[in-house]
Amino acid sequence: MSVRKFVIVDGSSLLSTCYYAVLPREILFAKTDEEKMRHHDKILHAADGTYTNGIFGVLKAVASLVKRQQPDHVAFVFDKTRDTFRRELYPDYKGTRTSTPEPLKQQFVLLEQILADVGFKVLYSDRYEADDYAGSLVMKFRDQIPMVVMTKDHDYLQLVDDEHNVRAWMVQARQEKADELYEKYYAPYGLDKKSINLPEKTFEFTAEHVFAEEGVRPCQITDLKGIQGDSSDNIPGVKGVASAAPLLLNEYGTVEAVYAAVREAERDKKALKELQDFWKQNLGISRSPYKALTKTGEQGELCGEAAALLSKELATIKTDIELDYTLDDFKLSHYDEGKLRAWCKKLDIKEASVFGAEGK
Repeated sequence: MSVRKFVIVDGSSLLSTCYYAVLPREILFAKTDEEKMRHHDKILHAADGTYTNGIFGVLKAVASLVKRQQPDHVAFVFDKTRDTFRRELYPDYKGTRTSTPEPLKQQFVLLEQILADVGFKVLYSDRYEADDYAGSLVMKFRDQIPMVVMTKDHDYLQLVDDEHNVRAWMVQARQEKADELYEKYYAPYGLDKKSINLPEKTFEFTAEHVFAEEGVRPCQITDLKGIQGDSSDNIPGVKGVASAAPLLLNEYGTVEAVYAAVREAERDKKALKELQDFWKQNLGISRSPYKALTKTGEQGELCGEAAALLSKELATIKTDIELDYTLDDFKLSHYDEGKLRAWCKKLDIKEASVFGAEGK
């Protein structure tokens, strides 16, 4: 049954997940890039050599989304480059990531072409990341229609807003993990997966679920990453604080407020001791994070408050990209299944594998 909603799909996340999910074992267990390249011919591909393993998974997910969840509006957002405005703020942003494998890189370009051709709006640029476009779409249309962001990236949790009916369909690594979340949060209310009607391996996060799983409210996700950092994006955070971060944020609200409390207490030794006693006795922080929070860097080392504030800025999704679209531009009615089937034929992908046996 269709429930009116606008679904924003993190295309980069979905394609990468689908690509790595079905790689040949020879590539998965290869120890060097050279060894991986020797087995590229084993990756699922069309007769003309076009790689299709990731695209196949995405097209299958798209066909299922259209048929089962039946959203009114759909958009796809992608990362085009790592050299976005965030690298101007911090040159090492995403600096620990390996280069994108050529077979995956080729599928990004082709998938974007396919999705646009079959009628979906596809957003990406050299300046912004996928989540920035998702955030800007949410902010532009959330007062007109319930919004859903579909991704595995926890950065998107900052967009969840019960007041404005913004949810997150978080894609789990395994169906078993999604089932665990169902049992934990839905079963007590007598709800089952069928009645919730979500895509495979996904769980819908409300603000309540964000707090239960992350320890902070959605609007504090950026503050959490400001302190804890994010190794996947090489966001530094404040080393040595980690588990204390949610406890501090539940008390003070923001990174800025945490440091305001510290600076106020530093005016005399007694107040500083009282603050750390308060952290231990009232907040349950067993080991004081004071030294880590106030560490002074040497020879350009980024740490302490400077690291926290920069990390928060890096983790904050932009919500003000100027988008010259109306809600109607994203209507599912623009979707042309016939064109998608034609792409399947062109890429030697069996239609039954994408649309299901009943969709032949």
